[in-house]
Amino acid sequence: MVLVGAGIVGCALADELTERGFTDVTVLDQAQGLAAGGSSSHAPGLVFQTNSCRSMTAFARYTVEKYTALGCFDQIGGLEIATSPERLADLTRRHGWATSWGVQSRLVDADEVARLHPLLDREQVLGGFLIPSDGLAKPVAAAEVQAQRAVERGARFVLGQKVVAVETAGDRVTGVRTETDVFPADIVVSCAGMWGPVLGEMVGLTIPLVPMAHQYVFTGDVRASAEALARQPILRHQEADLYFRAHGQALGIGAYGHRPMPIRAHDITGSELPFTKEDFEPSWEAAVELIPALAEAGVDRGFNGLFSFTSDGMPLLGEHPRLGGFWVAEAVWITHSAGVAKAMAEWIVDGQPRLDLHSSDLNRFEQVQLAPDYVLERSCQNFVEVYDVLHPLQPMESPRPIRTSPFHTRQQELGAFFLEASGWERPHWYEANASLPEVAEVPQRNGWASRYWSPICGAEALVTRKRVALFDMTPLKRLEVSGAGALEFLQRMTTNNLDRKPGAVVYTLLLDERGAVRSDLTIARLDQNTFQVGANGNLDLDWLTRHAPDDVHVRDITAGTCCIGLWGPKARDLVERVPHTLDTRKGYFTAQRAFIKNVPVTALRLSYVGELGWELYTTADLGPKLWDTLWEAGQELGVIAAGRGAFNSLRLEKGYRSWGTDVTTEHDPFEAGLGFAVRKDKEFLGKEALAGRRSAKKLTCLTIDDPANVVMGSEPVYHRGQPVGYVTSAAYGYTTGLNIAYAWLPGDVDGEVEIEYFGERFTARPAQEPLFDPEMKRLRG
Repeated sequence: MVLVGAGIVGCALADELTERGFTDVTVLDQAQGLAAGGSSSHAPGLVFQTNSCRSMTAFARYTVEKYTALGCFDQIGGLEIATSPERLADLTRRHGWATSWGVQSRLVDADEVARLHPLLDREQVLGGFLIPSDGLAKPVAAAEVQAQRAVERGARFVLGQKVVAVETAGDRVTGVRTETDVFPADIVVSCAGMWGPVLGEMVGLTIPLVPMAHQYVFTGDVRASAEALARQPILRHQEADLYFRAHGQALGIGAYGHRPMPIRAHDITGSELPFTKEDFEPSWEAAVELIPALAEAGVDRGFNGLFSFTSDGMPLLGEHPRLGGFWVAEAVWITHSAGVAKAMAEWIVDGQPRLDLHSSDLNRFEQVQLAPDYVLERSCQNFVEVYDVLHPLQPMESPRPIRTSPFHTRQQELGAFFLEASGWERPHWYEANASLPEVAEVPQRNGWASRYWSPICGAEALVTRKRVALFDMTPLKRLEVSGAGALEFLQRMTTNNLDRKPGAVVYTLLLDERGAVRSDLTIARLDQNTFQVGANGNLDLDWLTRHAPDDVHVRDITAGTCCIGLWGPKARDLVERVPHTLDTRKGYFTAQRAFIKNVPVTALRLSYVGELGWELYTTADLGPKLWDTLWEAGQELGVIAAGRGAFNSLRLEKGYRSWGTDVTTEHDPFEAGLGFAVRKDKEFLGKEALAGRRSAKKLTCLTIDDPANVVMGSEPVYHRGQPVGYVTSAAYGYTTGLNIAYAWLPGDVDGEVEIEYFGERFTARPAQEPLFDPEMKRLRG
């Protein structure tokens, strides 16, 4: 095995691999010393563990634990401060995230902030968020210690070796070639950091990261003892995009408040750029305002260091989709380095990481999201918003729109409020529905829960239950699996029985070798050798493609098709008002090809909202005609268009899971409440791992006593005063009148619990699911 890059990630990965007995490891680097290039050599080493993403926090936790044990970490604590009520509220939410993900923390008042950091202007500070286990990593020392451990187990480090080519044979990697030598290998891992895109080009792989300049300065001596400064926790002032740490009697100041300064990977000649003083001036003014003593100390020197940013702010981890043995571990900061290395080693050696990595998987992006201009613009926006946690749901405004369904013009005419996901414009509600009388029935929201929400969402949910609505389901990933071996392949890959007559629809699961849930699918058998698969995203396409035999073809058909969810008790009445060949009495979970007036459709009798109706698929060119036909026929029935806000409420009332939010690869089907989709009388990938498996946790439906406080997800759940789990999905159930949250809890928790939301705790009780229509009468109507 060859690892390209001897920075902190390459050294950590070499250590983790050799610890697992994978000792034939060669680490190459174009520099002459460990961690001598890239961001590792100049990174200030601050580690703030708390993140809204559970896996990122887990990466950071392990990094802190490992580097502390290796003597390469100063656990002096981390302190985030608030100088406005909005930020103070945000800190209470961050405290909730830390509690959910198992990081000890506490909220502190302004007096304690001043005690912890006496140099601060006490009058500006309203409070803080203290994480005692945060602190300062020593990147170069950590790299050297881990490299030495790896060498002692058999690894070798060959420095001064610039990789110029990756050797391949067929669809497998065979080694790398440098300017002076060839290194054979059946596995190559790119840990090249900012140079990752260059290495990716050698194997036809887009590695969508952008190196960005990030300013850091050293002040002159501050009027305080070096010992006192060293005892102060590292400090983050997110409202000004600043962080601070001690360097002897000086302070180091990192700033993200300047303009984005991207640079092409091909143009990087070192790890630093010339310091641009004019870009730092606003940050300096903010720093002096917060710490007045800096005015006298002044700036001694500064540099523009380079860090890797991605279009969604997450790392890039995983194997090349078309070249076996070529792996990527890129866009990884010091904060997450050891945790990422551990997960990558598990992935390479054991076949699967223990931690859910779907949000970091290299293959998560749609093709359109790999365009150079898209990657550049989104990465620049992520740089600007790296500390902007006040707006965690704020949609990226550019480049938009990129992907629109055939119904987009009609939706604009109805005043759709769009948010974007995977490049798709997705309506969340329609202003045309503001005059619905049901709007008055919807409880109001306040605070953060009211962002990117409207009471119209509730009205649309109520009308769906009362009458009928059109939902645009086009952005949901659709695959076609065909060929002589299609049935056998899908039977082996999924948990439910697909050996049924054409016209059957089956809900089933994709598991990995450990029996963990990779995804949930809805599969329609259209004819003997053709299946339409409703998937969750690009990772499903990647997984099925990797496993498909030669006689099976897996094809993404999303872009050439579209889908309307026609749902509600009057859905059948609407169809009957137009010429059609649809058998409207065919039962639930069936598929048929038919015509709706002049439009050929594939109609699946399905409903993710728990109502009578169909998913109606047609080709993209006929989408507008299908919309217009249904819209015109439904006017006398009171048809509306409804958005994702209503959709999410309706699906939670029915207890339908959302993969990636409620269920991930850290869960098995039975603890997730999906055991009904597992057929034990057939063979499938992951079956052996499920045998005899016992879980200590379960996904639990909760109802919150206080109807006004709609939680948002990731909040900690307490039982008898102790944190025991966390919320996954949450919404107000407009037709049940219940405030709903799903949470992962210990299996023995059966009484009331408390959910902490922005520092307050609200009583919640386990409830029998589904909350709406438990006898499924609406679906069978």
